[in-house]
Amino acid sequence: MASSTFRIPPVALAASLFLLSSSIAGAVESLRVLALFTDKAMVEIDGVSKVLVAGEAGPSGVTLISSDFEEAVIEVNGQRDTYNLTDRVSGAFVAAREREVHIPRHPSGAYLTAGEINGRRVDMMVDTGATAVALSEREAERLEVPYKELGIATRVQTASGVSNAWQIDLPSVAVGEIRLTNVGALVVQGDSPPQVLLGMTFLGRLDMNHRDNLMVLRRK
Repeated sequence: MASSTFRIPPVALAASLFLLSSSIAGAVESLRVLALFTDKAMVEIDGVSKVLVAGEAGPSGVTLISSDFEEAVIEVNGQRDTYNLTDRVSGAFVAAREREVHIPRHPSGAYLTAGEINGRRVDMMVDTGATAVALSEREAERLEVPYKELGIATRVQTASGVSNAWQIDLPSVAVGEIRLTNVGALVVQGDSPPQVLLGMTFLGRLDMNHRDNLMVLRRK
């Protein structure tokens, strides 16, 4: 197969807005609300990101009772509290009528959001320096992306050196209400990058601007 070289910049540390619960009991030591949606919430429980669905039992005694774009009612070991995102930012993205997505900025400078690849949920970090959407071989296998069968072998420059990779078109990539089809991607051999990089094959098809501590994506 044809071979070419792309450059993927080093992956920055990615995090998100935090909300610590002062009333967390039992085994749960910390709870961070990362994103709020209708009857769904993305939370970080003791450093591990999880998507909770209202009414379904969650991990570590954490259960989402209800949620919308402004707040969530979460039960931790039998105790219920209401959680809001700081600065009134309603989640990793907000679905507006014009299909506008808001991604909050962490003090580290990273922009982290939940998204989907081929209809399956993934954690993504916005990276305007990445040529393409990039994901590790392990993540591609989890998502059942047929990169070896349909991809084109190539080499990429990563933070740890040159790695083998495969170029492939992803049928669907989505963040919030923005869903694009046939998005070019790179599957990098091994476990890096640890998060999917939302690169320019997706971002370049959108209007991007910054508003306070938000990155705003909007369909052209």
